[in-house]
Amino acid sequence: MSDKLNLIEIFASVQGETSFTGLPTTFIRLAACNLRCSWCDTSYSFGRGTPTLLTEIYEKVKKFGCRHICVTGGEPLLQENVYPLMKTLCDEGFILSLETSGSLSTARVDPRVHTILDIKCPGSAMSDKNHWQNMDLLKNHDEVKFVIADHADYTYAKQICAKYQLYTRNREVLFSPVFNSLEAKTLVEWILRDQLPVRLNLQTHKFIWEPSTKGV
Repeated sequence: MSDKLNLIEIFASVQGETSFTGLPTTFIRLAACNLRCSWCDTSYSFGRGTPTLLTEIYEKVKKFGCRHICVTGGEPLLQENVYPLMKTLCDEGFILSLETSGSLSTARVDPRVHTILDIKCPGSAMSDKNHWQNMDLLKNHDEVKFVIADHADYTYAKQICAKYQLYTRNREVLFSPVFNSLEAKTLVEWILRDQLPVRLNLQTHKFIWEPSTKGV
């Protein structure tokens, strides 16, 4: 087996989303994605990327000096060597999160990893790709994210939360408005109206830097 991963970019920034928002984080963005969400903001990750040795990735991570690491994509679980990468990073004491589209099984993800499971709503045009068996694999420290484009998506997200008892099973349920599509204020009004125990999840990095900026 190759000891490489196809890498799009690796950089240090602050986490822009999830319960780790604002924390200095090293991002490892892997190449390729099996989905084509209507609102995707990282389509530059669809390509082949640069084959990079796992040892080189480890060394770069150490040089950045961040305690937190986020493995993202694209869809990182498409590459077999992501599993030894995550295990090694956990073994070395890093706090590791994985951003996955929810279309592939998370069964082989190291249990120490904080899985950020993205459930696709109808507005993404990819809701038929959700791998529902992942719901049975969620750990208490995992987080479930819904990217919401409109009220139909909001209603769908509420239904999924109720069906799988997400409000009580997981550390965080994240409701994220599609940037420049659904006003965050509107989503907050819906959440407060329905008294939902969810976290509003804004893409903070898009408020710090110009929204299309890469490597942040």
